[in-house]
Amino acid sequence: MQPNARRNEVLGLEDGVLRVKIAAAPVKGKANKELIDFLSQLLGISKSSIMIEKGLASRKKVIAIQSLDQLQILERLGARPRE
Repeated sequence: MQPNARRNEVLGLEDGVLRVKIAAAPVKGKANKELIDFLSQLLGISKSSIMIEKGLASRKKVIAIQSLDQLQILERLGARPRE
């Protein structure tokens, strides 16, 4: 996750890692909340179905998403591997 971006956007997959830009600043959990809100909207699922398992204070995060498998997530996000 890259906080303080101009806008929220999914950049794609790079080495098996989903790269996402978030407009919120990484202050008091604002970027984490924005990440969950953004993913929730893109995936069409509730915010409660998304949880940050590791990396609350890091740019690298492990996200758990209930009710969708990896392929469904990537399709809904329109994520393509980056070269």
